Amino acid sequence: QVQLVESGGGSVQAGGSLRLSCTASGYTSSTYYMGWFRQAPGKEREGVATIVSLGGSSQGGTYYADSVKGRFTISQDNAKNTVYLQMNSLKPEDTAMYFCAFARPRPTPVSMMLNPETYNFWGQGTQVTVSS
Repeated sequence: QVQLVESGGGSVQAGGSLRLSCTASGYTSSTYYMGWFRQAPGKEREGVATIVSLGGSSQGGTYYADSVKGRFTISQDNAKNTVYLQMNSLKPEDTAMYFCAFARPRPTPVSMMLNPETYNFWGQGTQVTVSS
């Protein structure tokens, strides 16, 4: 059973930065999908950024929602089983609960890499609040 623990959320003013961390346990392979999703009150959960780890490298690709491209960066530290989301130039509309997600690799269309249905393990979430 994969367990995910997120950290790094908080409150920041618009234009500020935060870095989220997600550490996975219970999975020994270095090949996996991991990503960040967010859910604001009254809205559906949406994909923010995901990464495909192939043997510990990110050569499998990274995927971003259009709304965060150029502002957010997803990265991994395979030695620490940790994925990061660096969030810069934050906007009030980025306010949401952010969830880390994990999936064992399987053939997946690119169009599904930011779809919550692709992932079957989830963290408890960390709140990000951006004030104007």
